[in-house]
Amino acid sequence: MLSIVVLISGGGSNLRALLEASQDAEFPARVVAVGADRDADGLAHAEEFGIPSFTVPFSSFDDREQWGDELLAQIRQWEPDLVILSGFMRLVPPRVVEAFSPNLINTHPAYLPEFPGAHGVRDALAAGATQTGASLIVVDDGVDAGPIISQERVPILPGDTEAALHERIKPVERRLLIDAVLDIANGHIDLKELSRA
Repeated sequence: MLSIVVLISGGGSNLRALLEASQDAEFPARVVAVGADRDADGLAHAEEFGIPSFTVPFSSFDDREQWGDELLAQIRQWEPDLVILSGFMRLVPPRVVEAFSPNLINTHPAYLPEFPGAHGVRDALAAGATQTGASLIVVDDGVDAGPIISQERVPILPGDTEAALHERIKPVERRLLIDAVLDIANGHIDLKELSRA
């Protein structure tokens, strides 16, 4: 059974999808804890499903390294097999990456390497692109630059707003995430091998 810690900053729709999937006794993974860098709405999902949660507010620390050390300590308590950054809006410091990668993965609302960074959906619209996508990657020390686990295209429709486009990307992200967790748990995806490629 794959044990997972999920880190969020917002509503946690991917987290909820994962929690719902893991209700199935046949699903080979369980979320053991949920962490956030702020008082995120998505923490309510953890509470609803009886999953322990923790918050490490960035504003409570003098710098990113101190914040990262506390985040690392909180995650380590759960001894997870996999850490998922899902809508987690902060770059994790190198020490956190070093501790968990390649078993540290991230969902991103664009077809990487196109439109990396915090505003992937907005940037795709601003560029006048006709399509974008969703990607799942191994986290490294770059910004959305790690090895790609899976990705899928999403068309940009005439008149799309940032919110409307993001709502169409989210279900694709959720599906990619659930499928990848299944494949990692079943040994069909080897994150170490992927990171060496």
